[in-house]
Amino acid sequence: MAEVSLRDVKKQFGEVAVIKGVDLDVADGEFCVFVGPSGCGKSTLLRMIAGLEEISSGELKIGGRDMTSVAPADRGVAMVFQSYALYPHMTVAQNIGFGLRMTGHPKAEIARRTKIAADMLQLDQLLARKPSQLSGGQRQRVAIGRAIVREPQVFLFDEPLSNLDAALRVQMRIEIGKLHQDLKATMIYVTHDQVEAMTMADKIVVLNAGVIEQVGSPLELYHRPGNLFVAGFIGSPKMNFIKATASPAPGGMIALTLPGGALLTVPAGAAKVTAGQLVTVGVRPEHLTVGGPADAILPAKLRLAEYLGSETMFYVQLADGSDFSVKADGLAKAAPGADLAIGVPAAACHVFDADGRAIINGDLTK
Repeated sequence: MAEVSLRDVKKQFGEVAVIKGVDLDVADGEFCVFVGPSGCGKSTLLRMIAGLEEISSGELKIGGRDMTSVAPADRGVAMVFQSYALYPHMTVAQNIGFGLRMTGHPKAEIARRTKIAADMLQLDQLLARKPSQLSGGQRQRVAIGRAIVREPQVFLFDEPLSNLDAALRVQMRIEIGKLHQDLKATMIYVTHDQVEAMTMADKIVVLNAGVIEQVGSPLELYHRPGNLFVAGFIGSPKMNFIKATASPAPGGMIALTLPGGALLTVPAGAAKVTAGQLVTVGVRPEHLTVGGPADAILPAKLRLAEYLGSETMFYVQLADGSDFSVKADGLAKAAPGADLAIGVPAAACHVFDADGRAIINGDLTK
């Protein structure tokens, strides 16, 4: 397997810049996930690594070799697409080994590699079936098997689970994770689903409008988002944001005045604010409480409650009209229109300046 390195990689379609200068290193054996909203450039960037889209400028290296202008077939990569793209008239075994037949591999070698891939993906009992006789999850495993037999340096996945139902998506996430552990391969995976990114990745690359917003492990991005975009994108449900004013406070603290006049003090760390500075405070729904002890209380009116069994989601409106979501215990109940007291723990609060940059990240470990 091999590391992947991109240096100032750009892509333009005519006058439109889609990828605006990406620098990134994916280590050998790492599972890296590109995540971001639709149209952010994540699939385009993956296709540039695969060689399916030409790199307008910049440099791509795979395993230390310059692959910027190398043909896709010679890059040592294998790609799994959102569409299974299986040949309906071929059996599972024939579909898995098709690429090897096209490159002239001996029949015995094709059979050996096909058996290894089929055993790994639990397809050994399905090798004689046609795609029409398979479930969606089985078809996707066949598509992955077709990539495995090529023994590539790098596996590329372009939203491979998008066509599956919720239960199959969870199952396939687990299977791809196990596959990564077994192969110890370099894998780059594209998804718009940040839950997939959080559960599968060693490293997450958050893209927005053709630029990288932040790179880090799932927990780094969850606990220490670098800006408002990452804070709002990573986490499900998304982080709540409210406008506040910040002022210096004694003892290396910052005083935050929240809507309704509630006051919170948080450690300043390296952050410096001026008296009355406008900031945005972010806090995740799972860190809020309803009616319990907290460092500050926000009066709110319940708009909607979702009872999910293991948890209850309250959607409330604050006094200033801001919408908040609160993840409560599954036994919590309230009727729409009820007045709720939303508890905010200071340790869970993130603070962002007027440019959207994080100046304080909450730290619940202290």
